[in-house]
Amino acid sequence: MAPPLLALTMGEPGSIAGEITGRAWANFRAQGDLSFFVIGDADHLRSASGVPVKIIKTPDQAENNFSNTLPVLHQPMKKAATPGIADPENAASVIASIDRAVEFAMAGQIGGIVTNPIQKESLYDAGFSFQGHTDYLAHLAQKNGSDANPVMMLSTQDLRTVPITVHIALKEVAGALSKDLIIAQTLSTAEGLSRWFGLASPRIGVTGLNPHAGENGSMGTEEIEFISPAIKELQNKGLDVRGPLPADTVFHQEARTHYDVFMCMYHDQALIPVKTLGFHDGVNTTLGLPFIRTSPDHGTALSLAGKGVANPSSLIAAIGQAAGMVKNDRLLAVPEIIA
Repeated sequence: MAPPLLALTMGEPGSIAGEITGRAWANFRAQGDLSFFVIGDADHLRSASGVPVKIIKTPDQAENNFSNTLPVLHQPMKKAATPGIADPENAASVIASIDRAVEFAMAGQIGGIVTNPIQKESLYDAGFSFQGHTDYLAHLAQKNGSDANPVMMLSTQDLRTVPITVHIALKEVAGALSKDLIIAQTLSTAEGLSRWFGLASPRIGVTGLNPHAGENGSMGTEEIEFISPAIKELQNKGLDVRGPLPADTVFHQEARTHYDVFMCMYHDQALIPVKTLGFHDGVNTTLGLPFIRTSPDHGTALSLAGKGVANPSSLIAAIGQAAGMVKNDRLLAVPEIIA
């Protein structure tokens, strides 16, 4: 079997993306168990990465070049990037890099996509109308005729978490949550873990929303109204789901051994434990898409760009996880999960 072939998007040109991409290539080039190429401006990547670059015409040329050079499928930028500055004039190239990666994935030419971080504000200034990577990837999948129910899963070491609500104010969380949303997110998560992580029956913990998971309604009734009913329905579908679990006691080392993933009610409930355990090597994986997508669990770090000090650990972990998902990939539909 050929080693997994991945496509890396260019990310924000003024960020640390080029530097950490070069360091990631240096990490993997001698291992021989995966290959990747970058969709981006070759001149920019040659300068920003500090490694030798080889322009390729098609994805299948990447493997033969990977051990000696960083393969780049040239995606020209409108203007040269300045480290530390996210220029809206290059937004079209950033978006085109994502578009092409999805095209390759949907056509089966690559095993998965690893996205370098984007600066959303500069994309918004150029007319980008999506909240971020995740919903844009879902849009592209749907545009290509595939179903998509994107789920953001964060992981590090022996911990995986999924925030059921993501980028909304804390005061809006209770109103945004529902039985149907919890069920849909959990089903997507279970199917993704089964297909891409080799977990035929993932052990799923569901946190409560309120302190002590509501203490039978004395600290809030959301657990009674819709979290417990969602768990019951998921159990009736044959999933190994437990909860509602108090969020202050489920993330310690001993508790983590009993679960493969935690479904969390809001952003910080899911991200704080992951970033505490693995601030430099956390991975953001999007489940619920028809293709594999991972990303480093950090932003563009514009303040570090061009200084040679950026830590590539999270990108390296994202590439390694995507490669592992390719190897585990099985087009499986467990009847209990999709019933």
